[in-house]
Amino acid sequence: MARPLEYGEQVLLWEVRRGRTFSFVLREGDAFHSHKGSVPHGEIVGRPEGSRVRSSTGTEFVVFRPRLPERMMKVRRRTQIVYPKDAGWLALALDLAPGMRVVEIGTGSGAFTILLAQLVGHDGRVYTFDRRQDFLDNALENVARAGLLDRVEARVLEAGKPFPVEGKVDAVFLDIPEPWLAVPPAYAVLAPGRPLAGIVPTAEQLKGFVTALERGRFVAVEAVELLERRILVREKEGVRPFERMVGFTGYLISARKALPAGKEEECGG
Repeated sequence: MARPLEYGEQVLLWEVRRGRTFSFVLREGDAFHSHKGSVPHGEIVGRPEGSRVRSSTGTEFVVFRPRLPERMMKVRRRTQIVYPKDAGWLALALDLAPGMRVVEIGTGSGAFTILLAQLVGHDGRVYTFDRRQDFLDNALENVARAGLLDRVEARVLEAGKPFPVEGKVDAVFLDIPEPWLAVPPAYAVLAPGRPLAGIVPTAEQLKGFVTALERGRFVAVEAVELLERRILVREKEGVRPFERMVGFTGYLISARKALPAGKEEECGG
């Protein structure tokens, strides 16, 4: 039987007529307010996911638990975030599984941190670093709202400094303006053969990043960009592409750590 919605968990209201979404945490005695009216949280709690509710103005919503991309997009933003269209490619490049350990530098608003924490599971660990404490504070609030704070450790760190992590990790993700600074410490902390991935917004940053990776004994370096276009499917008007699309959002990079010649005896932590 489906678990009913409870106080303390994040929910997503999907507006039936327009398809707009609103996300919030259910609190006893609280209510959701928008230009479409209000919905007391008490009218949502106890219902199964997928239930229909109406606001004080009669607007119909369907209530869901947010999926991972929706949790990422609904974070409180202090910085640009990694969009879901890019996050899927990056997650595959990082090759993460439950129980693994991953380093992230450039926490930002914590959207990608949420994805990393979901992937490593209860027994894994995300070590995330940013140069600003206020960014970390906001990001950790977003991670806590997603219910994943127990698997995340965060610290202030300048790019280029060694990662204060014990032993080797399974993956490293870089999302900083000068990623080449973090390539040497990333190489030092990565287990042999394991992947690194990152994202940069400009071609000059991409060039500097790839050059540093190739000089830093990383191999299988790959750089891509992804475009996403929605398709409108309507019974009477037919099928056509949506007028607007999510175009360029960044260059995505992946690579793998190779050992120097004669160092094959190196292994893990």
